[in-house]
Amino acid sequence: MGKIISFANQKGGVGKTTSAVNIAASLGVLGYKVLLIDLDPQGNATSGVGIMKKNLKATVFEMLTTDTAAKDVVLKTNYDNLSILPTHTTLARAEYELGDTENGEYVMKNKLEEIRNDYDYIIIDCPPSLGMLTVNAMTASDGVIIPMQCEFFALEGLSQLMFTISRIKQHYNKSLNVTGILITMHNSRLLLSLQVIGELRKHYADRLFETTISRNVKVSEAPGFGAPVYYHERRSKGSVEYMNVAKELVERI
Repeated sequence: MGKIISFANQKGGVGKTTSAVNIAASLGVLGYKVLLIDLDPQGNATSGVGIMKKNLKATVFEMLTTDTAAKDVVLKTNYDNLSILPTHTTLARAEYELGDTENGEYVMKNKLEEIRNDYDYIIIDCPPSLGMLTVNAMTASDGVIIPMQCEFFALEGLSQLMFTISRIKQHYNKSLNVTGILITMHNSRLLLSLQVIGELRKHYADRLFETTISRNVKVSEAPGFGAPVYYHERRSKGSVEYMNVAKELVERI
């Protein structure tokens, strides 16, 4: 049975989508069959793997709000062992529709049951909010990866997110756990980075990924080419780091 992992952080601009795309692609390179779910209405994960949003016939929105089956929305990408459930901006309307649906928190969980065994890993890129889409993702997931920058405001946001995860675990998904905290856009020369990582090690040592993701030009460039960084420049520092995180994720699970 495939493991479902949500990438979540209510703070935008922390490398959440970049991490979801690149870890999903890295798992595919390692030989695992992977499904990436774009649950962010911005649709950046969709374009990040080379899918043209304007050409989509069915998206995650149709899957969540109609009788459309998940398998009818899945698209194969041009990258090894990587498929995607794509989205575009219409997904924003799903927040309201799911809120008006009886047991709306379980819609994604129920939809994924029929395809879960087809994949080794299902990676969900959540929106930068703690609304119904994120609740659906976490209710369906085995674990959550939290990408975060080395900033003190990020520590405050982490406490709020941990509280939300505990509430979802209590009410909707008793098996939900924090798979790991991933430091992104890291600059080891900054004292602030060292201080924030020090605080994280005090309170979340067992959850921190050993690998941190550095600021890297090739990682920033890759989405413009519709490619994960491994396929844009596999020898780049960012590509190597994301591959190491993928390997660490496999060991953790």
